[in-house]
Amino acid sequence: MSVLKNIKGDRGIWGLFIFLALISFAPVYSASSFLVNVMNRGTTSGYFIKHAFIVSLGILLVYLVHKIPYRYFSGGSVIAMPLALLLMVYTLSQGTTIAGAMAARWIIIPIVGVSFQTSTFVSLVVMIYTARYLSRHRNEEIDFKRSLIVYWLPVGTILMSILPSNFSSAALLYLSVSFLMLIGGYPFKHWSKITGMAAVLLVLFIIIGSAFSTRIKKKTLTWKNRMTDFIGITEKENGEKDGKKIKNTPNTYQVDRAMIAIATGGAFGKGAGKSRQRNFLPQSTSDFIYAIIVEEYGMLGALVVVLVYVWLLIRFYVVAKKAKTVFATLLVLGVGFPVIFQAIVNMLVATHIFPVTGQTLPMLSSGGSSIWMTCIAIGIVLSVSVENQNESIDVIPGEDNPLEVLYETVE
Repeated sequence: MSVLKNIKGDRGIWGLFIFLALISFAPVYSASSFLVNVMNRGTTSGYFIKHAFIVSLGILLVYLVHKIPYRYFSGGSVIAMPLALLLMVYTLSQGTTIAGAMAARWIIIPIVGVSFQTSTFVSLVVMIYTARYLSRHRNEEIDFKRSLIVYWLPVGTILMSILPSNFSSAALLYLSVSFLMLIGGYPFKHWSKITGMAAVLLVLFIIIGSAFSTRIKKKTLTWKNRMTDFIGITEKENGEKDGKKIKNTPNTYQVDRAMIAIATGGAFGKGAGKSRQRNFLPQSTSDFIYAIIVEEYGMLGALVVVLVYVWLLIRFYVVAKKAKTVFATLLVLGVGFPVIFQAIVNMLVATHIFPVTGQTLPMLSSGGSSIWMTCIAIGIVLSVSVENQNESIDVIPGEDNPLEVLYETVE
C-alpha cells in the first residue's frame, strides 16, 4: 500500500501502461512457439518467464523515473550525449550475432549476458537533448552556423553511427527530431538546409560505403530490396520478371504470412493461442506481433490495440498542454510522441501499408531494450505530469506559456 500511495502523475497514462503490460503476455507467449517448435530454442514457459521479468523490471523503471523531477533530465542529457556516442561506436565494433544472424545493432551486457539494442537508449537521449536545446534558445534568434556546432554536430554524429546497422531507426529518429525542432521553433529555412545536407551525406555514405565495406553493401542491398518488395517490383514466388524466374525475398515472405494471419482473423479471431501463422513468422514475437494479435483476436482485438495507443497519445497531449515550462512541453512531445510513431509504423508494416522496418510494437512486442526504453519514456512523461499536479509550482518568471510558444511557431 505504501508503494501505491507514492504513485503520482497522470492516472490515465498509468492505467494504459499497465493495460498494455498485462495484455502483452498472451500474444508473446503464443508467438514464441516459432522459436520453440521451429528454431528449437528454449520452451514457451521459459519465454513467458523471461517476458515477465522484463515487464516487471519495466514497471519498476517507470516507478523510479517518475519520481525524478523532470528538470534533472535536461542536464543529464548533456552528460549522456558523449556517452551515447561512445556506446554506438562500441556497438559498431562489437555488434553480436543473435540466432546465427548478424545483429550489429546489439551488444551483450557483461555479467548478466543480456542482449541490448543501443540505438533505443541513444534515441531517447537525443530527444531529451533536443528538448533542452530548443527550450534554452526559445527567446533568441537561432544562428544557423552556431546551431551546426552546438546541436547538429553531436546529433548528426550519433545519427551517422546508427545508420550503418539500423537505417529504419536512424530515419525514425531523424523524423522525430525534425518534428520536435519544427514544433519547438527551429527556423524552417535552417531545417531545410540540414535536410538537404543529410540527403547528400546519405548518398555519399551509400556510394562510398558500398565500395569499401561488404557489410554496408549488404545493408544497402537490404534497404533496396525492402523498397522494391514494397512497391511490387519483385514478383511472387514462381513469378517472372524480364523473362526470368525469381523467388520471394525473406521480407515478402514475412509480409505475406502476416497478411494471411490478418485475413484469417475475421471479426473476433481464432482465439488465444490458436494462431497458425505464428509457426511460420520468424519475427512473430517482435516486428509482426500485431499480425498474430489480429489472427487470434480478430478485428476487435486490432481495434482495441489501436484505440489504446490513440488514447495514450491524447493523454500525452494533455500532459504537454498542462506543462508549466517550455522544456517540460517539449520533453513530453520529444519522448512520448515517438512511442506512438513507432507503434503506428509497426502496425503499418504488419498490414503492408509501409515497407519492412524492423520496429517493434511498444510494450506488446518481446524484447528487453525496447520495452525498457519505452518504460523510461513513459516514466519521464509521468514525471512532468507530477509537476503539473503540484500547485505550488508555477510557470518560471519571465517564461512564456509553453503552448503559446509552440502555436506561434506553427503559425
